[in-house]
Amino acid sequence: MIPIKVAGSNPAPGEPRSPAATALQYLQPGALNLAALPPLSLYIHFPWCVRKCPYCDFNSHEAKGELPEKEYLDAVRLDLEQSLPMIWGRKIHTVFIGGGTPSLMSAAGLDRLLSDVRTLLPLELDAEITMEANPGTFEAERFKSYRDSGVNRLSIGIQSFNGAHLAALGRIHDEAEALKAVEIARSTFDNFNLDLMFALPSQTLDEARRDLQTALSFAPPHLSMYHLTMEPNTVFAKYPPALPDDDTSADMQDMILEATANAGYQHYEVSAYARAGHRAKHNLNYWQFGDYLGIGAGAHSKISFPHRVLRQARYKQPGSFIEAARRGNPVQEEHEIARADMGFEFMLNALRLTEGFDPNLFGERTGMNISAITKALNEAEAKGLLYRDFKLIKPTELGQRFLNDLQEMFLAA
Repeated sequence: MIPIKVAGSNPAPGEPRSPAATALQYLQPGALNLAALPPLSLYIHFPWCVRKCPYCDFNSHEAKGELPEKEYLDAVRLDLEQSLPMIWGRKIHTVFIGGGTPSLMSAAGLDRLLSDVRTLLPLELDAEITMEANPGTFEAERFKSYRDSGVNRLSIGIQSFNGAHLAALGRIHDEAEALKAVEIARSTFDNFNLDLMFALPSQTLDEARRDLQTALSFAPPHLSMYHLTMEPNTVFAKYPPALPDDDTSADMQDMILEATANAGYQHYEVSAYARAGHRAKHNLNYWQFGDYLGIGAGAHSKISFPHRVLRQARYKQPGSFIEAARRGNPVQEEHEIARADMGFEFMLNALRLTEGFDPNLFGERTGMNISAITKALNEAEAKGLLYRDFKLIKPTELGQRFLNDLQEMFLAA
C-alpha cells in the first residue's frame, strides 16, 4: 500500500476534508498514465439483517429493535455529497444496493434513497439498478413499490430450496417462502437473479441437482451458483460443518455446467450464468476492473484518476459510519494501489471471466503495458492454465478449475 500524501490535504480518518483539496490531491502526478477513465458504478450498502448467517463474512449486523433508517439514509446522502469531488463529470452506469438485507428498507426509504442518488449523480438513462433481497422479507406490495421507485433488477438470496439445508445455513426463510419469493420476483420484475449455493453441509449430488432444477423451472434471466466456502471470522470457520468431499463437489460443478448449458444459459464468469442479454452489468464492471464508488457502512471504492487508482473503505459499524459522515468524512481507510500490485489486482478480477478479455483492456485499466505481467503469463500458459493470443487472454478449463492457483501466479508479476 502507498499512502497518499499531499501536504495539508490528507486529514486523519474520520476528520472532515475540503472538497477542493480532495480533488487537488488525487489529480497530482503519479506512477500511472491512464488514457481514459473506466466506467463508473455506484454501490450502496445497507448493513442490517434479521440474523447473521454462520457462513457470512459480509459487513452485516443483526437488527435489534427499530432500525435507524432515516439517520442512516441521511448519513448515506452525506457520504455521497462528500464523495462528489472525486467523480465530477462522470456518469453512473449501474447501481447496486447490497447488504446485509436491503429489502428490510421501507418502500419510502428506498424511494428517498434513489431520489437522492438521482439528485446528486448523472445516471445513464438505461442504468441497471439492482437490489438484493432475502426471501424471508418478501412482501408483494413493497416490492412493487421498489420497482416503481426505479429498481429494475432483483437479486434474491435463495441459497437452497431444501428446508434442511436452509436450516443448516442459518437462513430465516423456509422452502415455501423461497418458492413464494421467486414467484413474486417473476411477476414483478422482468430482470432478476437467483443466488444458489452448492457443496452445502451433508448435501448430496441429487439434492444439488434438485435445487438447480427447481431454480431453472422459473426460467430466471440470471443465476449465480456459489460453492460454499469457510470464510475466516465466521461461525462456520470456528465450528466447521461436515461438507461434501472434493470429488462430490467437482461432480456438482460438472452437473451445474451441463444443466445450465442445456437450459440455454451462458457461463460467462466463474459463478455466473445468464440468458442472452441478461449478464450482470454491475458485476461485469467489477470483473473488467472498472471503477465503483461505494457508499454506506463498510462499503469499498475503487476510483481511477489519470495518474493513480485509489481504494477506500468506509467505517463498518453503522453507528460509527453515521457519526463519521456527520463529521465530514466516513472514510476509515484509503490507499493508492501500488504499481507493483496493479497487475495482480487486474488479473484477480479479469481471470474470473470464462471468455477472457482483450489484452488491450489491461493497459486501458491499469495505465501499464502488458509486458509488466509477461513472465506470469508465460508460466501460466506453460502449465496449461491460460490461453492467449494477440486478441484474447482467458483461463483454460484447467485454469477455471484451479483459479486460485492461477490468480496467485500474478502476485509476483
